[in-house]
Amino acid sequence: MFARFGPRYRFYVTFTAMLVTMATALTATMTNVAIPVIMGAFGVGQDKVHWVSTGFIAAMTISMLLNDWCVRAVGMRVTYIGAMLVFIFGGIMGGLSSTIDLVILSRTLQGLGAGVVQPLMMVLVLQVFPVEWRGRAMALTSVGIMVAPAVGPAFGGVLLDAFNWQYVFFMSTVVPLVGIFLAMIFMPGRERVREIPAFDWTGLVLITLCIFCSLTGLSSGQREGWGSPIISVLFSVGLVSGAAFIFWELKTETPILQVRVFANRKFTASIIVGLVLSLGFYGSSYLVPLFVQTVQGYSPTRSGMLMIPGGILMILALPIAGRLADKVPGYQMTLFGLVVYAISSLLMMQASTDTAFWVFASWLMLGRIGQAAMMPTLLVTAVATLKPEMLSQGAGALNFMRNLGGAVGINVIAVLLGQRTAFFSDAFAGLQTPDNSATQQFMSQFGYLLGQLGWSFEMMKSGLLYLVGRSVYIQASMMAFKDLFLFVAVCFFLAVIPALLMRDRRPKPKSRPVLAARTS
Repeated sequence: MFARFGPRYRFYVTFTAMLVTMATALTATMTNVAIPVIMGAFGVGQDKVHWVSTGFIAAMTISMLLNDWCVRAVGMRVTYIGAMLVFIFGGIMGGLSSTIDLVILSRTLQGLGAGVVQPLMMVLVLQVFPVEWRGRAMALTSVGIMVAPAVGPAFGGVLLDAFNWQYVFFMSTVVPLVGIFLAMIFMPGRERVREIPAFDWTGLVLITLCIFCSLTGLSSGQREGWGSPIISVLFSVGLVSGAAFIFWELKTETPILQVRVFANRKFTASIIVGLVLSLGFYGSSYLVPLFVQTVQGYSPTRSGMLMIPGGILMILALPIAGRLADKVPGYQMTLFGLVVYAISSLLMMQASTDTAFWVFASWLMLGRIGQAAMMPTLLVTAVATLKPEMLSQGAGALNFMRNLGGAVGINVIAVLLGQRTAFFSDAFAGLQTPDNSATQQFMSQFGYLLGQLGWSFEMMKSGLLYLVGRSVYIQASMMAFKDLFLFVAVCFFLAVIPALLMRDRRPKPKSRPVLAARTS
């Protein structure tokens, strides 16, 4: 390939691989903006619709474990094209879906395709760039990847306002189509014919069972009852399969996930911080569009525009954070990012129905600064203390756990949001009595307005009751969102503890007066 295309080939193939991650981020951000519209289109609540995001991330997390085997079995080109075809099929299926279950299935298929080729970019950068260029190459790819979250929400909002939610799925196929065309030209094929390598199918089945049962139990617990038999069975199967997976991976000769890397203290601490970072990033990407559309009444386009300033600031901050990460100890950069992101979440607790656009945008921008400070640091700090032969397994374990944190985070946030909304709805509804002066004043004012609009006396009572109920629900939703922003902030503050464990405990060697000793 280098002989055919020259030294620029490394940029061609890196851009081709980068399109996968861009397509994943673009699709995820556009879909998050469409969540409230999908809820209304199919008449479903939080306990169901969050699977549109959770199913995608969970499927992507599991299918990432297939990448190494697929590349060794059929080569990079076939793996890339096959996975992108699955992704495109999922997008077309989502746009043509007539039920919420088909929408969730289509997003799961897109996650399967995205996960298989997700690790390709890092592998290619390590192969085609010399050692002295890898830092700049990773910075370039990071900036390119962050373009999608910056423009994705606004682009998705325009599609929703101009057309409908189906076009969000149809448009997600454009970037993968370009990627397939470029892969046929620049992606390396299989080197030589050989036997299909061994694969840890037992481990894949066990980890799939663990993730699926655990997430299903979390999402269904509120509806079925946390003590119901089906929820107990789901959690039991998830726990047993998870324990069996760890035991099997320690025993087998070809583990799908090398769990021995977790014995390293700094690596495990970085993993925990990465889980919290994923929870905050995916959680805020899910919560903020939902909040501004359901509570503040934003249009999809306006809610997408709200995310753009933070995305642009993150693109500008990443190169600076990358340079600082080479000079400042990793745990200090991580501590700074955790605290800044936690403060951003605390500020978002002040959000209400009349919070100004740029005030909310500034809170999100502060959080993106914290995220940019952590992103270049975590991977380097995590694998820095691993032995050379464990670097590949460590990078795979870090990516797996980071995506798993995003799937679990969205699931937990959706469950807590439903619980807190129900709690505040019951509390506020109990206060709406004939003796409540605020309720009486509210009904009197709106009764006058309805009368001015020409409502009949018979219809006025039902209209007032609807307005009271709607007001109670919006107030309850706003309080529930505030609790969730507090939950995210507390998680980031607690992550300071494992971040401190990322420090190197070995004291720096003291300089000895070698010259003076020789002289004496």
